[in-house]
Amino acid sequence: MKRNHPLDLSGSASCDILIIGGGATGLGIAVDAASRGLKTILIEQSDFAKGTSSRSTKLVHGGVRYLAQGDIKLVYSALHERGMLQKNAPHLVKKEAFIIPCYSWFAIAKYLVGLKFYDMLAGKYTFGKSEFLSAKEVSSLLPGIKTKGLKGGIRYFDGKFDDARLALNLAQTASEKGARLATYVKATGLLKDTAGKVAGAEVADLITGETYPIRAKSVINATGVFVNDILNMNSPNAPKLVRPSQGVHVVLDKRFLESEVALMIPETSDGRVLFAVPWHGHLLVGTTDTPLNDSDLEPRALPEEVNFILNTAAAYFNIQPKEGDILSVFSGLRPLAAPSDKDGSSTKEISRDHKLIVSDSGLITITGGKWTTYRKMAEETVDLAIKNHQLAAGPCVTRSLPVHGAAEPREEDHLSVYGSDKAHIEQLLRERPELAQTIHPAYPYTLAEVEWICRNEQAETVEDVLSRRLRVLFFDAAAAIEMAAPVAALMGKLFDRDEHWQKSQAEAFSKLAEGYLYKKSALRHEQHLYN
Repeated sequence: MKRNHPLDLSGSASCDILIIGGGATGLGIAVDAASRGLKTILIEQSDFAKGTSSRSTKLVHGGVRYLAQGDIKLVYSALHERGMLQKNAPHLVKKEAFIIPCYSWFAIAKYLVGLKFYDMLAGKYTFGKSEFLSAKEVSSLLPGIKTKGLKGGIRYFDGKFDDARLALNLAQTASEKGARLATYVKATGLLKDTAGKVAGAEVADLITGETYPIRAKSVINATGVFVNDILNMNSPNAPKLVRPSQGVHVVLDKRFLESEVALMIPETSDGRVLFAVPWHGHLLVGTTDTPLNDSDLEPRALPEEVNFILNTAAAYFNIQPKEGDILSVFSGLRPLAAPSDKDGSSTKEISRDHKLIVSDSGLITITGGKWTTYRKMAEETVDLAIKNHQLAAGPCVTRSLPVHGAAEPREEDHLSVYGSDKAHIEQLLRERPELAQTIHPAYPYTLAEVEWICRNEQAETVEDVLSRRLRVLFFDAAAAIEMAAPVAALMGKLFDRDEHWQKSQAEAFSKLAEGYLYKKSALRHEQHLYN
């Protein structure tokens, strides 16, 4: 089979740094390394941000929960990274107001003091001052909130973003700096020199079937919840360094809150927090924190996780959400770094901060962390690679490096997420008016957008387009299934693919998308339990 976007990694590919993993961490490392002048190659076994990095709660934040746990260092670092990211990617990172509804005066005092400290830690990178709101103000800003017993609330400010599109823009930034990035290329083994040091990787192109070596002075394992797999290639039976934790989100119609501000529920029944965030005209509600033993590229929500989210939300919403109201449900696995002296049986025992580990063979592994601190994680990883492998490189420049597309939108619409690329799509619409046809009556996405994505954003499959470029799968799975055939037809035309390819792409996507339709997904889960 041919690729839609040909690669140039075969043959005698070699580099200073080979990054395995194309999520937030790996892409951040690619940007950092390439911008320092290092010859950089990144490989990803699926699409950019296929796993954890496209399945977040869409928050760029310091972490109010971590502040409550006393992890001040992590919160301070994240708040400063939040400010830098908003400046470097203003088309994707937006300030968002969050309201904590309070049903006791003690809660008001407790959260106001805590969030004032949160503001102080942000310093010059503050997104706005936290303040008390009366019960009337809270119910006005959150029309769907329960008012019985409501004393007031606290409004604070954090960041909201589109995770998968930021990942894509990081890939484009790295490419513009000279890095070579390949999706659907999997590491199948590590190369070692005569001294037993890692010197590259054997890789397989999952589209063409071709296999070849990539030689590198430094190899970085940035595979998230799959870091243990690469560590086992390096040393069979290596101890596990990551324990995955599942976070589930459900997407509802916006009528449940009818608000442009977000809701933060500060104390759930299991002692965590829950968010309800406006996103793409819908309401994103989550998340859970469930320890798992195994990792999967397509994790599925457990019925008890979905029930937990719905029941928690129902305690705050005037309209109680039911299973039938779920437009999409998706799960992500956090790559949490487990302390070596713990068994990791509880996610509360697992650090949210990141860890850098160097194996005896020279393999560098980065684990843990969160989206907001990806840039700092990348800087530390590249610094370590330069030091350990004597690489000639310039200083880190990413603190003020604009991300591809960086531009303050003059008008906010659905094309604003493209940043400076928005003008190219608008030009395409002017030059070819027939591309103004929408691909679904309920949404504004046009054929012009899909064509731009296919030609410029390294999409190989229908899933790449509808899941991580347009994001429809994540907020309306049924509509995404209806879009599969027209998207496959246009991709077939653009890339000279026959009807068989188009049909198989649409069918494969529809089968995957059924797992995001909660009723069907839950039914299959129950059938599996009784078979």
